[in-house]
Amino acid sequence: MAEKNNTQNYSTRVSGLWSTRHEISEDGTLLGTLTNRRNLFGMVVSGTYVPTKGETLEFRRDPGILRSQFSLWTADREWLGSALRWSFMGRFIDVSTGSKPLRLLPLPGFRRGWRLLAPKSGEMARLVGRAFSRGCEIHVHRRMEFEQVLFAYFLGSQLLPESIWPGPATQDSNPEAAASS
Repeated sequence: MAEKNNTQNYSTRVSGLWSTRHEISEDGTLLGTLTNRRNLFGMVVSGTYVPTKGETLEFRRDPGILRSQFSLWTADREWLGSALRWSFMGRFIDVSTGSKPLRLLPLPGFRRGWRLLAPKSGEMARLVGRAFSRGCEIHVHRRMEFEQVLFAYFLGSQLLPESIWPGPATQDSNPEAAASS
């Protein structure tokens, strides 16, 4: 019996230099726009996702000096997740969503991109940077909420150049194997 392919694919197009604007689409249909805002020193301090239909999401930098220390909120002030990069040199980001802890790690091999891993079930999504443009391809291998995918993209898009050096290899680095289990 053939297995169903549950993979969802999203693509992004980035414009702007200082305050970037990310258009997120699925199969050529625009889903919404993510806008990042920077302070005078160039650090991303917040972001806003405005969908074509649905609820606006806010990304806010949490107080502290660590990188990738953000939280995700709805416009009605409902907490949806938070992220923390524990060290300045470490290249992984812990993501808490309330339901399960996730970890964002660089892709194995010399490629630009990130993968989102769950501790027990393996790879959930993969963000792959394009070779000659600033956009990204997002491949979701497991059922997960779009807000979680968007939060992983928000974090990974800020650190895309850092992901070129290979990330740690794990047993579940194969997305096809992760999707079938």
